[in-house]
Amino acid sequence: MTLPKFIITVDGHLRLGWVHMHRDLLQPGDKCVGGGYFFVDSVGMCLELDRSSYDFGRPRWHLLTRLVVPHEYRGMRIVYRYDDGEHDDVAVSEVLPVEYI
Repeated sequence: MTLPKFIITVDGHLRLGWVHMHRDLLQPGDKCVGGGYFFVDSVGMCLELDRSSYDFGRPRWHLLTRLVVPHEYRGMRIVYRYDDGEHDDVAVSEVLPVEYI
């Protein structure tokens, strides 16, 4: 079964897709620093990221200096939700500079 998953690479690329495993989103030479699942809230104009990747764990946002996002998501707020009761949500698009490709 495929699910809406994402990964982030050490150079800041956000890769999203409907895949079986998070590692299916890797491209040659990528070094992954976490992943999870995504949901597009088109009404609220928000790309919601949450949970963690079985393959790579939770995103390690502190390792990034920028986020490179597919142009289809331009204008959307990007939020990572921990949903664990311990951590606050991260408004990623307000914390990191975002570039669109």
